[in-house]
Amino acid sequence: MGSNLIIDAKNISKSYGSGANRFDALKDVSFQVAQGESVAIVGKSGSGKSTLMHLIALLDKPDSGALEVEGRDALRMKQRELSNFRNKKFGFVFQQFFLTPNTSVLDNVVLPLKISGIRRSERKRRGLQILANFELESKSAKKATTLSGGQKQRVVIARALINEPAVIFADEPTGNLDSATGGVVEDTLFALNKKNGITLVIVTHDEELAARCDRRVYLKDGEIVPSLSNKKVKA
Repeated sequence: MGSNLIIDAKNISKSYGSGANRFDALKDVSFQVAQGESVAIVGKSGSGKSTLMHLIALLDKPDSGALEVEGRDALRMKQRELSNFRNKKFGFVFQQFFLTPNTSVLDNVVLPLKISGIRRSERKRRGLQILANFELESKSAKKATTLSGGQKQRVVIARALINEPAVIFADEPTGNLDSATGGVVEDTLFALNKKNGITLVIVTHDEELAARCDRRVYLKDGEIVPSLSNKKVKA
């Protein structure tokens, strides 16, 4: 992958609990992502795939190993620096929508801008613009609870894009959607990757979704399975 790595994790491990209750969620895993590629992290429930995503997305810290993002040592970042970096560089799309239910669609979308300290008028301008891109501008004043599942996920994608991130992390992004709506969401994510050059990291157990990525990495019992990790399938 050369010098264009955006994520470089080396020998990272993560455990929960202690003694007889200790669970090794991730064991000495090395994982790299190049700028502009799409990668699927595939595995069954309990395989460690979501733990890996949380670590490389700076939502948690490994117990051991090394982790660089855009060439910077993520494990040496102070908490505030880490939070600012994550807010500006990363966008997140989860199976659970994590929208504030009694808040307007617009306020949900511009939340990362609010965290970044962007003034209200600029937040509104950028929020309405990105909602228009997803044909949701007419829903801007509506509460999130009034939206369909597909609309909610499009709002989540809009929120993920509001800060123009370098990477979108998507954890089972179509898990709560019917197949037709899920297909639209998938197409949206891969269009952002192909047309805008946004790096896409997808966590899934869905082989059909994984097959659309440039590369698939398989996890089993907290470890990458070497015989499958380099399998490539064209979209």
